[in-house]
Amino acid sequence: MVPPMPKSSPLPPWPGLTVESDETVWNGRFPLQRIKFRHRRFDGDTSPVRTWELWRRGRAAALLPYDPVADVVVLIEQFRLPALAAGVDPVMVEVPAGLCDPGEDVATTLVRETQEELGLTPRRILPISDILLSPGGCDEFCALHAGEVTAPPCDAEGIVGRTGLASEAEDIQVRIWPADRAIEAALAGQMPNAVTAIALLWLAAKRETLRTLWKDPA
Repeated sequence: MVPPMPKSSPLPPWPGLTVESDETVWNGRFPLQRIKFRHRRFDGDTSPVRTWELWRRGRAAALLPYDPVADVVVLIEQFRLPALAAGVDPVMVEVPAGLCDPGEDVATTLVRETQEELGLTPRRILPISDILLSPGGCDEFCALHAGEVTAPPCDAEGIVGRTGLASEAEDIQVRIWPADRAIEAALAGQMPNAVTAIALLWLAAKRETLRTLWKDPA
């Protein structure tokens, strides 16, 4: 597991990398740096000076909540302004996720976010992958896991209810999806949230293995 890196920390050394300048141009909740650097090219030459903006969000964690008995996943829906800016439906279907607090390990983040966003506590957790979400401009590095849960009661449309922290003005709707339907939606390209799509495609490949692994009570 990669340890969390403090936001705005110096870049780790890398063979052939020379940092010419490193300027913090925005120091809000998530700092933005403008870095000028040279690096060794694949042909062995040194690149000209390159300038990149680097958004420092840090370590994150996400959980695919799966009920192996009911064979369903429990997903959330919430409004995302950047999705609207990208020209897609801003009400995103997502797995519970969040940034790790300073000094917080991934497992603690997973449990905290699942409790806050779903009102559920995962009994068992299995790692899927560590994913760099936007390597062209952001250092957010997400630890994606699957978690065993018991799906709560829902209405005919699968809606469980609403959750979210009032202190953060969160407005989250929880919905239960049959695993088959959620996987089909991901395969059809109907899950534009990258972490959600990756989690469901992983479930498509590992579903029977997971049901066997979690067949006995935790």
